[in-house]
Amino acid sequence: MNDDFAPATGIGSLPGHDAREAAKTATGSFEDFPFLPELPARGPGADMIGRTAGMLVELYARVEPSGWRLGDRPGRDTKRARAWLGEDLDALEEFTQGYQGPLKVQAVGPWTLAAALELRGGEAVLSDPGACRDLAASLAEGLRLHLAEIRRRVPGARPVLQLDEPSLTAVLRGQVRTASGYRTHRAVDRQVVEATLREVAGAHDGGPVVVHSCAPDVPFALLRRAGVAGVSFDFSLLTERDDDAIGEAVEGGTRLFAGVVPGTDTALSDPAGSVMGVRTLWRRLGLRPELLAEAVTVTPACGLAGASPDYARRALAHCVRAAQSLADNPE
Repeated sequence: MNDDFAPATGIGSLPGHDAREAAKTATGSFEDFPFLPELPARGPGADMIGRTAGMLVELYARVEPSGWRLGDRPGRDTKRARAWLGEDLDALEEFTQGYQGPLKVQAVGPWTLAAALELRGGEAVLSDPGACRDLAASLAEGLRLHLAEIRRRVPGARPVLQLDEPSLTAVLRGQVRTASGYRTHRAVDRQVVEATLREVAGAHDGGPVVVHSCAPDVPFALLRRAGVAGVSFDFSLLTERDDDAIGEAVEGGTRLFAGVVPGTDTALSDPAGSVMGVRTLWRRLGLRPELLAEAVTVTPACGLAGASPDYARRALAHCVRAAQSLADNPE
């Protein structure tokens, strides 16, 4: 068993506004792989872009009608984002007293951030290669500080850094729209994308980094070359085109964070049914069944911000039971 990970965890976002309630849910649901919850319902600064913008070093962002835009100094939006993160860390610290083991924290990755953040003129950072480099360097430094704070507050934790990259495939394919909406930004060279991801992942100083995307066509091979330890994805979006890349990832030691539990309210099947597709994939790839428990962490398909609080709790508990089903009956 890889000590960096455990059989099940959450993605990041939860419904509601109460940091203590969210931390209680995240730590109580996953006793061996809790995560730092995000509560985007609180408003700007608690959303994924604003929260990560608040972590940047020597770069500041504010809310404009069109979204988050870089500015010259920290304003109230930056301060609000940092205050909410501090509140979340206080709550996490309270519910992880004496905890030892992996603990997942999430931030937006450099390419989704570059696609979402605007330069002063209103165009995306993605439009300017130099600005992309500056943003990645600022993010890496901010993540170093954030991870150091996690270690200080939860001394027994082994932090796992998750970089959320839902826009990664669009960046690689030149599908991110310009501010006017009439054109798209040029595709970014794959080697540049890979090198930047490697640089930002390096902020964890050799600790495990997972990249999460609940978009189709996750670039498994590129992420492996960038040195990430795990890839988190919506299992329902896989096609047989992904088979070879997934087989190579598993055989190369990459952890699969398989999102098999829907992220919004629905009737949940029995736990064994939720991971039936994972077993089918394993057979199709000819992988050894005993590898399953070592190679797969069961998660929701995406964040749970759009779910009801009751469903969110049930979905997280369902992940734990589904992972147990995989371990008990790998075939």
